[in-house]
Amino acid sequence: MPHGKPAGVPCVHLDAAWRCRIFGHPDRPEVCASLQPSEEMCGADRESALAWLEELERATAP
Repeated sequence: MPHGKPAGVPCVHLDAAWRCRIFGHPDRPEVCASLQPSEEMCGADRESALAWLEELERATAP
């Protein structure tokens, strides 16, 4: 997404299973590549991880 991704909008590079189709590809955005899994980020389950990402989007919204 050349101009970034609006908060709350799924990335255009996610497939139907919510997996990144360009993982490991040089065109993968730097911000995505910089995210490193951690207990804080991932939590105990998928819902916890998505909540963390939603909070990150809210905190960095213009």
